[in-house]
Amino acid sequence: NPAGSLGQAPSPRGTEFQYAVNAPGRLTDPSEFENIVIRAQPDASLLRVKDVGRVELGAQSYSSFSRLNGRPSSNVIIYLTPGSNAVKTADAVVAAVEEAKKSFPPGVEFIIPYNSTMFVRTAISDVVRTLMEAVLLVILVVFIFLQNWRATLIPLLTVPVAIVGTFAMFPILGFSINITSMFGLVLAIGIVVDDAIVVVEAVQRHIDDGMSPRDATIKAMEEVSGPVLAIAFILASVFIPVAFIGGISGQIYRQFALTIAVSVLISAFSALSLSPALSALLLRKQTKKGLLSKPFDYFNRGFDWFNRKYISTIGWMIRRAALALLIVVVFSLGAGGLFRILPTGFLPNEDQGAFFVSVRLPDGASTERTDTAVRKLEKVLSEIEGVDKYFVLGGLDIATGTSNSNVATIICTLHPWEERESDETQLDTILGKAQAGFGTVPEAFSFAFGLPPILGLSTTGGFQFMLEDRGNSDIASLARAADALVGAARQRPELSNVISTFRADVPTYSVAMDTDKLQTLGISVTDAYNTLQTFLGGLYVNDYNQFGRVWQVLVQAEPEFRSQPSDIDRFFVRNSGGAMVPLSTLASIDASTGPDVIYRYNRFRAVQILGGPAPGYSSGQASNAMQEVAEKTLPPGFQFEWTGTTFQEKQSQGNEAAIFGFAAVLVFLLLAALYESWATPISVLLAIPLGIFGALLGIWLRSYAYDIYTQIGIVTLIGLAAKNAILIVEFARERREEGEDIRHAATEAARLRLRPILMTSFAFILGVLPLVISTGASSGARRSLGTAVFSGMISATILAIIVVPVLYVLVQELVERRKPAETREAVPEPAQ
Repeated sequence: NPAGSLGQAPSPRGTEFQYAVNAPGRLTDPSEFENIVIRAQPDASLLRVKDVGRVELGAQSYSSFSRLNGRPSSNVIIYLTPGSNAVKTADAVVAAVEEAKKSFPPGVEFIIPYNSTMFVRTAISDVVRTLMEAVLLVILVVFIFLQNWRATLIPLLTVPVAIVGTFAMFPILGFSINITSMFGLVLAIGIVVDDAIVVVEAVQRHIDDGMSPRDATIKAMEEVSGPVLAIAFILASVFIPVAFIGGISGQIYRQFALTIAVSVLISAFSALSLSPALSALLLRKQTKKGLLSKPFDYFNRGFDWFNRKYISTIGWMIRRAALALLIVVVFSLGAGGLFRILPTGFLPNEDQGAFFVSVRLPDGASTERTDTAVRKLEKVLSEIEGVDKYFVLGGLDIATGTSNSNVATIICTLHPWEERESDETQLDTILGKAQAGFGTVPEAFSFAFGLPPILGLSTTGGFQFMLEDRGNSDIASLARAADALVGAARQRPELSNVISTFRADVPTYSVAMDTDKLQTLGISVTDAYNTLQTFLGGLYVNDYNQFGRVWQVLVQAEPEFRSQPSDIDRFFVRNSGGAMVPLSTLASIDASTGPDVIYRYNRFRAVQILGGPAPGYSSGQASNAMQEVAEKTLPPGFQFEWTGTTFQEKQSQGNEAAIFGFAAVLVFLLLAALYESWATPISVLLAIPLGIFGALLGIWLRSYAYDIYTQIGIVTLIGLAAKNAILIVEFARERREEGEDIRHAATEAARLRLRPILMTSFAFILGVLPLVISTGASSGARRSLGTAVFSGMISATILAIIVVPVLYVLVQELVERRKPAETREAVPEPAQ
């Protein structure tokens, strides 16, 4: 290192040269530390560091350990910064490590045991496959009803137009291709073809009646342009306001809602522009020939028979209009009852291909003792079918985020989802086997738990409950309150794995220096405590350079000289006179107990309590049970708050009433403006409870929770139920304006609109069927959403085609009965 310069200015006159002077600086090799002279002996010999100690290049801390599948490893944990793309970041990390791998020494390799983006990649891949299945099923339905490939091609072309157009809007909306937006596209597949189906069906019907393709297209567009626009605006008006909800639930709603809204508006534009042009170009009068002519004949005869029975039923119902109102009331009350009995939740639990194991030994257990117990747990995990890798982080408690000698965390990853199709390899089964196996290791308290639905929002699955001391009580009172609460919670059948992370009686030793003795003996307080730290904890001295990096130099006593409290008798401190004074004469060591970690939550001293729903119960039922226990158990001065996923669940509760109500009001106002009537939209709105009842019934029958995805499904059904009703009401209204009798107009509208209603409805129902029966990554969310819209659309279709014509007659007759006589006379009589 530079030590100065010879001949450096200012220098004597006549100095002709200047030389740099270098001198040794920091030590660069561990052996150089061994030769540091401590003192010179009276016999002129030198006492060096290597004579009284040992120098090694080692770890900065030995309080933790890590293994991968039983082999020693070094871990690197990488977290995503806010706003970054997880998949791109993971790819960049893998590329960087692959590059660094080239310089690894022989025998060293890198393995990524847990990569959270694998779940995202697999889930998106599964959703894309579901999307393809939905497209094929929609094509099948359309072909069966339209019965020729020319007509089927026109709605089919709407799908890529809508999807590409929606993707083009993603950058503008700030969206990425993720699970939520892909869910929206899956539902949109069954919706975007609706408008084109309505157009094609109307054109084909007029062509079959003898009109030319061009004239048939013009005539059909005069009939269906209004319903197509109305349906598009209705669906958009239902979804767009949902995008303005705040919180995490709003983020989920937003991408889903705007994805569908954009695709619906694009499909409506396509139906009003591209579909008519293609219809005039491609459609021809149908001829019965080919291999499928006989099956189509059977289908058409069956459909005609059904249509006749349907019209007969409509006529019978119109004569008993009160029965239709009774049906609406009964199903509305049924929906209300299902709302009350359905268990609530936030997001469905997912098999994310991994789970965590939290390990805790008795307080004060050493790292070696913890390591021994963890090795036994690793053996248990290695024998469970479906477990791929298990990665040990000794000394880390993932439940609390703290480090200690008596804790460890095991991250277990499972085989890919496609390799775990049997019940024995499903996550819940694996967790049960792991928990049963942990019972063979009684020296450690271990429990396995799945990952939270949203990584980063919570550390664990289940709930996070913060017990707060708001009365300035002592630690012992806080511990007693926590123990009583946990004990009572464990008695509730809705709860499982309820634990407190608070330990108030962790054994510790307290050291107190006698300051009077220190002053008398000429020893500074700093020297005394530095001596204690040097022997027990290690004292930082300085740095040295090696391998192009800076390393710390630490001084610490050998392990065998600092394992017992009595070892303090071995430690000495030098006084001002140079004499060595035993540290035991200056300090007293007393055994005591105290908390290992003290939490503060929202400024209050707090205890974190973790738990989850028992099998067969939802997260909403579990949190409600925990709240009831807390209200009955906690003494005065103690309160509680939720955090993590449960906090977001509580925040989102109650939003659905505003969402559903706002959506219904927007539908009503838009229809009122479109029809210039306050009464006509009522017959459309009354069809909505029929779909909601079916959605809730499907969720209840499958023992699912009423969660965010169910709410999204119901919002979708509000628009779709209104869509079916519009197709009937709009046509009946036009016939009435042309002078037909109200009842005849409603019956004729039902007859003519039955085919497109069933076609579009079954296209949607079969389009979402892959969601209902999905497996693999994100299947919980897909099944929850798919079940709601699948069952809701079935009930909305079956009941609405019967009830809506009757409701239209009932409402229209009431309206016209209240009109002045001159207004009624202005309506022309139907032609004789």
